[in-house]
Amino acid sequence: MNVQKPGIPKGTRDFGPEEMAKRNYIFDTIKKTFELFGYQQLETPAMENLATLTGKYGDEGDQLLFKVLNSGDFLKNIDQQDWIGGSGQVLPRISEKGLRYDLTVPFARYVVMHRNEITFPFKRFQMQPVWRADRPQKGRYREFYQCDADVVGTDSLVCEAEILMMIKKVFADFGLKDYTAKINNRKILTGISEVIGAQGKEGELCVAIDKLDKIGWEKVKEELASKGFSSGAISRLEPVVETQTADNAFLFDFFRSFLAGNDIGLQGLAELEEVFALFGQLGGEEENIQFDPVLARGLSYYTGAIFEVKVHGISIGSISGGGRYDNLTGVFGLPDVSGVGFSFGVDRIYDVLEALQLFPEQSRAQTKVMVAYFGEKEKLEGLRVLGALRKAGISSEIYPELTKIKKQFNYADKKNIPYVIVIGSEEMEKEVLTLKSMKEGKQETLGLEKAIALLQ
Repeated sequence: MNVQKPGIPKGTRDFGPEEMAKRNYIFDTIKKTFELFGYQQLETPAMENLATLTGKYGDEGDQLLFKVLNSGDFLKNIDQQDWIGGSGQVLPRISEKGLRYDLTVPFARYVVMHRNEITFPFKRFQMQPVWRADRPQKGRYREFYQCDADVVGTDSLVCEAEILMMIKKVFADFGLKDYTAKINNRKILTGISEVIGAQGKEGELCVAIDKLDKIGWEKVKEELASKGFSSGAISRLEPVVETQTADNAFLFDFFRSFLAGNDIGLQGLAELEEVFALFGQLGGEEENIQFDPVLARGLSYYTGAIFEVKVHGISIGSISGGGRYDNLTGVFGLPDVSGVGFSFGVDRIYDVLEALQLFPEQSRAQTKVMVAYFGEKEKLEGLRVLGALRKAGISSEIYPELTKIKKQFNYADKKNIPYVIVIGSEEMEKEVLTLKSMKEGKQETLGLEKAIALLQ
């Protein structure tokens, strides 16, 4: 008989109990903040109709959709003519569904389908896996979780200010102090490109400026020149580049004069100033929050505020990002629904907390106490004790088989269980327990009620 060696598809992962405990700590921390700010949880199916997914992510995105074959005999509707027509002709006949590529398009579809029952503005969060038929490499998977929060149906900049508050709260809860949450406005980028005389080229402008830290201003200038920026445009841009490390107050002053006379740029600046004012009104402190005039992400998508968060001292890209969009639901026939969305990168946050050793102890050990015993009679007493521990809400387990006490202790040690209750004949006689702290090696003899009070 051929023994099959087990494996999993490339770009997917198993998460063992210890990893799951840490991942759940991340999800629970973020979820608590979302709920605190009035967001409600939503889940959508793993599969969507291909018609819902295609054409929403550009040609490259369409290539990366995982298609699901029709159930049953998926080839039954295919004839010779279809084969001659190639894959474009065959695909719609054999596959009507695909795995979701992100959480935004399913959310837009949900809003349109349920628009009569939803209370607008609608604040939702979603934490679910998404799938991309990408080439797997370090840090890039074919199945990974996204963690999104969006508010749709309002233009109010209170939403942007609240996103900054949520970022600060989540990062404080994680114990992360050395990070920068950058914010910009798409209209400011448009204004900058118009003022320097490079109208409509904000995309190329931002891609080049994004490399400043890595290659320096001289090399960025060369790249801009190769993309058709005139020497005049490049020299007019220079003062903007020099403001990169300036504080927020200086930047607002600088751009008021730099963008003078440019309506769209000044509108973006006014919006951003209002976000900062509202953020202050909510009790937010500007530490870690930075206005970055050349921050650009998702340019084809965002129309107002743009956010991005990076942790310092660790070489991992942005761990959160988002922005405001004007027409999320237009493709599904519901135009002009404005919204602002934000996403936490769970996998990257995991790597950061791991690298900085910021996972709390309790996220590693789930069982708090194990009951160990010396004989069959003691085992029965152990089961009674176990029932009382669980009734008191203490996560506990008993070693199931009668075996040497050393083996029972080894089990508790390997599972990082912090406490062990030992029951022997002496304990049974005196109607007490021995409670041992595995970390400190200390033990004391006490009654069940007292042991429960201590463990709580």
